[in-house]
Amino acid sequence: MPLDDLLRGNREWAAEVAQRDPGYFARLAAQQAPRYLWIGCSDSRVPANQITGTDPGEVFVHRNVANLVVHSDLNCLSVLQYAVEVLLVDHIVVCGHLGCGGVLAALDGRRHGLIDNWLRQVQDVAHTHADLLASVSDADRADVLCGLNVIEQVANVCRTTVVQEAWARGQEVLVHGVVYGLGDGLLRDLEITTAGGDDVAARRSETVARIAVGLQDAAASED
Repeated sequence: MPLDDLLRGNREWAAEVAQRDPGYFARLAAQQAPRYLWIGCSDSRVPANQITGTDPGEVFVHRNVANLVVHSDLNCLSVLQYAVEVLLVDHIVVCGHLGCGGVLAALDGRRHGLIDNWLRQVQDVAHTHADLLASVSDADRADVLCGLNVIEQVANVCRTTVVQEAWARGQEVLVHGVVYGLGDGLLRDLEITTAGGDDVAARRSETVARIAVGLQDAAASED
């Protein structure tokens, strides 16, 4: 049975870890003190710990389809509050990934069922940046939207009451945006790191403008 495969894999993994480091599980059970909150996509190909080379306990993780931060999503907001107010994380990372099925579905104009209600958030991002996306080739449009979506979700994180209140009381929390490439396994920093309420709009505008300039340069080089 499929579950037997998972259980067998778990036993083998636990035995290997215990042999390599006998005190590992005791230490892990004693505390949880991650420095990072990771907001990523549910895609099975983008496991936060594995692609960042971190151990369990080092990254607090929330994942959903297309790595969205929606202000009515109590699940995401509860994770955010616990991470900031209880775990006292220093960094919040929003990670999108190239080849994201949610982003592709938001672009293709077809109905996909219940998930269309969720992906409306990505379609709103596409609408906001319609002019920029119109200047992109069909082959590259999803990848560009992936980056734009991360930028907007970083802004959404920064606008939450949880983060705004943390900044107001002087808590240092940095919010970052990255994109993961399935084809090469590398994370790309979108350089939108935000450290305070006054930075949000400016950092968002700067990063979108940088993407636009990059696309213009790429188009010019092809002429």
